[in-house]
Amino acid sequence: MKNKTKDRKPYDLEKFHLDSRQWKSSFHLMKDELVFIEELLHSYVFEPDTPNLFERLQDYLARLKTVKNYGKELEEQIIQHENKLGGALECKSGHCDEDVHVEHQQLKANVVNCLQQFQVLKSEVFNYAGGILRKRRPD
Repeated sequence: MKNKTKDRKPYDLEKFHLDSRQWKSSFHLMKDELVFIEELLHSYVFEPDTPNLFERLQDYLARLKTVKNYGKELEEQIIQHENKLGGALECKSGHCDEDVHVEHQQLKANVVNCLQQFQVLKSEVFNYAGGILRKRRPD
């Protein structure tokens, strides 16, 4: 059984490292999209007579802030996790490997949750904004 853990460790740790890199990339893209959405919501491109416009925009901005903070927290956890992955390579017992595996699965669930929350919010903002943008008059 000890050999099985030892044989499995490099593959799992390599996969975990690739997952971490993908998560960091996804959060980098999310940050860029957050900047765009925040600028859109702060712009004056919406029809001013839209009912509840201010309240809706404030709700979106508050939810964006929540997702942004959650993403920052997860990015920090990913960095810490990557450091543990490096330490797990040096660990002689299977206990370190199991701890990293459990942590990775929990972190993965949190990352997926955060990215899904952002996708739902982004879709809501774009659907709402698409319907109330000022119409440009042809010259």
